[in-house]
Amino acid sequence: MQQVFNQDLFVGQTVLVSGGGSGIGLAIARCFGELGARLVIVARDRDRLEQAATELRDQGMEVLCRAVNIRDADSVSELFDGLTEQGICPDLLVNNAGGQFTAPALDISPNGFRSVVDLNLQGTFQMSQAYARCCQTAGKGGNIVNIVLCLEQGIPGMAHAAASRAGVVNLTRTLAWEWAELGIRVNAVAPGTIETDGLDNYDADNLQQGIDQLLIKRMGSPAEVAQTVAFLASPAASYITGICLAQDGGEHLTGASPQR
Repeated sequence: MQQVFNQDLFVGQTVLVSGGGSGIGLAIARCFGELGARLVIVARDRDRLEQAATELRDQGMEVLCRAVNIRDADSVSELFDGLTEQGICPDLLVNNAGGQFTAPALDISPNGFRSVVDLNLQGTFQMSQAYARCCQTAGKGGNIVNIVLCLEQGIPGMAHAAASRAGVVNLTRTLAWEWAELGIRVNAVAPGTIETDGLDNYDADNLQQGIDQLLIKRMGSPAEVAQTVAFLASPAASYITGICLAQDGGEHLTGASPQR
């Protein structure tokens, strides 16, 4: 996808992307790297991170990678302590890490529900809190963009994911209130059906039927999500905070749900 921003837009800035080793997270990291940012990508899978970092470095980007379990508060603290020791307080945090599995609500176990909420909601909060404290200590403002799910119609088969992501949407608005005085903007992007490996588990016919009902009759790309994040992080969005921007091909209007 053609880059639509000036190539030096984020020169001199550091961007931290959780879940940055693959999929949408990797696309976000690549986008900011192309725009001149230094990258910090984190995820649990060290091998995948190293592979992603090598790929980005081969394209001339400056990349740090750290294996982090965002559900573990100590792991998150170690990440930010280590960055602080290196004199790094990121200019942008992208909370992209998350996960879920498909199951009828009647069949989700307590542990299964808890694990998804801990990852998607608790993990996002812990990363955001540690980042805000880093900014406060450094005496600088900041910027957070959370990647959530399109939730207008609910998500049958993923009650745990829907509940946790809805929590992140409200967390986004609440943190925007609380941290405005710190100079930290907090926004969210809610992608709809994006063409990633995560769709491999869905029935192809049902997927296509849902896509046909969208106003924009195709899946989105990870690069399109990345450029939306870049917009929200840019000076062009300096008067925007506390929003959840649906990037879903019109799904929120039609009720189509290709991802279900």
